[in-house]
Amino acid sequence: MTTIKTKFPFQVETIENIFVPLPDGTQLAARIWRPVTDTPLPAILEYLPYRKRDGTRGRDDQTLGYLAGHGYVAIRLDIRGTGDSDGILTDEYTVQEQLDGIDAINWIAQQAWCDGQIAMMGISWGGFNGLQIAARQPACLKTVITVGSSDDRYATDVHWIGGCLSKDNFDWSSTMLAYNDLPPDPEIVGDRWRDMWQQRMTANKPWIIEWLHHQRRDDYWQQGSVDTDFSALQIPIYAVSGWADNYSESIPRLLAGLSCPCRGLIGPWAHSYPHSVAVGPAIGWLQEVLRWLDHWLKGHDTGIMDEPKLRAWMQESVPPKTCYTSRPGRWVGEADWPSPRIEPRDFWLGGAGTLAPTRQPPATRSVCSPLWVGLAAGEVGRYGNEADWPTDQREDDGGSLTFNSAILPEPIEILGAPVLRLRIAADKPQALVAVRLNDISPSGATTRVCLGILNLTHRDSHAQPRALNPGEFYDVEVELDDIAHAFPAGHKIGLSLSSTYYPIAWPSPELATLSIQVDHSALCLPVRPPNPDDAELRAFDRPEQAPAAPVITHPVTTGPSTRQVTRDLLSDTYTVTFPRGDSVVEMTDINQTHVTTAHVRHDIAGDDPLSAKTHTDFRTEIRRQDAVFVHHSTGTLSCDAEHFIVDMQLRVTEDGREVFENQWHERIRRDHV
Repeated sequence: MTTIKTKFPFQVETIENIFVPLPDGTQLAARIWRPVTDTPLPAILEYLPYRKRDGTRGRDDQTLGYLAGHGYVAIRLDIRGTGDSDGILTDEYTVQEQLDGIDAINWIAQQAWCDGQIAMMGISWGGFNGLQIAARQPACLKTVITVGSSDDRYATDVHWIGGCLSKDNFDWSSTMLAYNDLPPDPEIVGDRWRDMWQQRMTANKPWIIEWLHHQRRDDYWQQGSVDTDFSALQIPIYAVSGWADNYSESIPRLLAGLSCPCRGLIGPWAHSYPHSVAVGPAIGWLQEVLRWLDHWLKGHDTGIMDEPKLRAWMQESVPPKTCYTSRPGRWVGEADWPSPRIEPRDFWLGGAGTLAPTRQPPATRSVCSPLWVGLAAGEVGRYGNEADWPTDQREDDGGSLTFNSAILPEPIEILGAPVLRLRIAADKPQALVAVRLNDISPSGATTRVCLGILNLTHRDSHAQPRALNPGEFYDVEVELDDIAHAFPAGHKIGLSLSSTYYPIAWPSPELATLSIQVDHSALCLPVRPPNPDDAELRAFDRPEQAPAAPVITHPVTTGPSTRQVTRDLLSDTYTVTFPRGDSVVEMTDINQTHVTTAHVRHDIAGDDPLSAKTHTDFRTEIRRQDAVFVHHSTGTLSCDAEHFIVDMQLRVTEDGREVFENQWHERIRRDHV
């Protein structure tokens, strides 16, 4: 239970809007929580495109209001072209966005209420750009707290998974298409709001078109990927995520690559701040933020830098379910990362479907998975919603190669990224392999622990893919997601390999048969031995936050509220439907109501990988005192053997009258995908 705090060391005044001037004349809109004092204080910047006036309003008061009450000026800034800021947003994580952020930091540092020290804190987009701006080394930026973000825009975001097209790529493009042409608020920007709105609508386009023109890890994706030069990050970094979030694997990479002072924290959480979670247990996250900031910006000895470099939630085994509101486990710590304590342990694949500690006799196993393998996958980037998790993996195992260990005589705990070394061949020039690590209970119920996918044309490089020679064997490595998991005694470790995994990964142009030489293939697990120091770890405080803004969330009755999987056995078609944020949110203090209905559907039929289609339907309605505005866009991503095909339609109305429409039809050549 989160405690709502109303009394703080500092009284806080909230400034609804202030414009931050940039050198080119652009003004960025900011909301500010400022302690009432004549003493200049450090500032915390959260920098997002999600509309501080009416998008993140409730959350901002809870987090930024709390931090301000403890002696920090907290600033929530709209990125250029979003919310009430001037200009146009052309893409995510642009150079312009980063340079604007530096200019804003310099302006903040010069204000009388700021002591010249700035911290950036953010989750997701705000976690990304905190790292990106830090890599540009503005002098006044002293530390970054990054939550639920990534160091690698190509391979560890929503775009490409192991060189395969992620199901979230088109989905996320449709989400941002809906965000990017919403009108500014005339109460903030005045009469110019309509001209600003018209400029946004005219410039708005589906970002998927640009993303599909970059199907390999080229300069486009390397811009903004801080893993290209970790040495550029020279200020202290606190990196945080949760095992139920697809960004968790960036935390071990950051800790391994950074030479600056850093700490990592990975809980059981989904894509959320750790004090306000869908998957518990929650922690007193805002108190941890204060411990970090007080150490680096106020010189207080909070003890946070005396704690382990990586602190992680060791998850206990659970039966397969579509939803977990909490995960049993315990906190563990590693003083260094990579940890010299972690013991790599090989389990060799066997021709009889075994995983054994010794190399097995020569044998070859083959699989050509049906296209329904992946229907039990759940989400890939989860918010902890109902039906987000993978179901019992025995269903997908029916179309996969499976390898199981003997019954474990004692528990095995892993922490890190499992790696599968494969000697593999395909009968087609393009193919993928999906790898699932599973926990098999004595009853046979099978829970997915983590996942790895590799487009085999990317076996050597995401930057320079090469077609396969059909029938030729290659030695490849598939790195699975980092995880902390305890396999109990009496269970088995399971490994499943498939040649399809739809809709998580777009299928190869042709169904491929994979052949595995098992005597040259082994699963390497990062085994963590017991550590008595875990019992001495400092306990986290209970969650606290400030009161939220007066926001009322009303029940939603339109359409399905959870993921749905439909199989039509007569037509041999399969459909997976995901809701995307259906909500009715009333903000009484600014007299606005926002109504969102958004759904994504993935279809595939029979044994035809070219039948794959993703459909999006996004409708956002803003009810203001002066008018009602509706964005409605629909789209389809489909393919043929040589192209991806994007079709989008957009219509915007004001009080029921159409004020803008647009449509796109693009054919983009497939590049080894």
